[in-house]
Amino acid sequence: MNYFLIDGYNLGFRCFYAMPDLSRSDGFPTGALHAFFASLLKLSCMDTPHNTAVFFDKGGSKRHLEIYPEYKANRSSPPDNFRRQLPSMKYLCEIFGMESVEREGIEADDLIAGSALKIKRDGGNATIVSADKDFAQLVSPHIRQLLPPKPRQKEWTELDAIGVKTKFGVDPKQIPDFLALVGDASDNIPGIEGIGPKTAAKWLKDFGDLPSIIRRYDWLKPEKFRAIVRDSRDMLERNLELVRLEPFDDVPLPASNTPNFGELINFLEEMEMKKSLSALRKFAREQFQTEI
Repeated sequence: MNYFLIDGYNLGFRCFYAMPDLSRSDGFPTGALHAFFASLLKLSCMDTPHNTAVFFDKGGSKRHLEIYPEYKANRSSPPDNFRRQLPSMKYLCEIFGMESVEREGIEADDLIAGSALKIKRDGGNATIVSADKDFAQLVSPHIRQLLPPKPRQKEWTELDAIGVKTKFGVDPKQIPDFLALVGDASDNIPGIEGIGPKTAAKWLKDFGDLPSIIRRYDWLKPEKFRAIVRDSRDMLERNLELVRLEPFDDVPLPASNTPNFGELINFLEEMEMKKSLSALRKFAREQFQTEI
């Protein structure tokens, strides 16, 4: 069985920033909804049949904040026009037949990791839909990552183990070590200043993992980083805890659900999304052999 696990906030934000400030006649913003609907439609046509769940953060990550109180502290509040559209995005997932999943104090990444590994154990295939590089550590037989298109592009990019190695220069299992070294500015995780992706990948090729790099710091090249790595041990070990996913297992696998075409029509008409309505009718004909 195929399963799609969608990182809801990640996809939603990308849709918001990819679109102009469109709005309904009464001024309600709809730009992100146009792109979000198109993304759900596109994903619904891939690798059919498949079951789908969409994951959202709720209340911040208790685990991460206990390790590092400054985790994601650099992020400002979401734009008001995004926040206004978010409930409608979640409702779209519901009427599309996609289960919405969130747990208080648990990051969506850990929820997705738990679901993906459970699917793999059960012999299924999991596709993680997100641009978040943390998920590359899960890529393996039966688990792949699907990156949404970049602005002004249409193609989604699949990452298997070879794709991860091509993109980052390391194997999937080395992604946490890689991110601990280079840091992750989007999550306010500082790496070692001056250590870029190429140097981190070279060290991991030579030494295998972060503990070995720390232990053998006096072998590192360039030599100027030897004392820096030695003195940064605590920070690096903390970073490794932050970027390593901690799978949360207590999430039921998504069930098979059919889109509620009546509710979808009502929603698109209410939002004055005429092109999306035409796309939905085409989708219903081609995927379900039904006229709506």
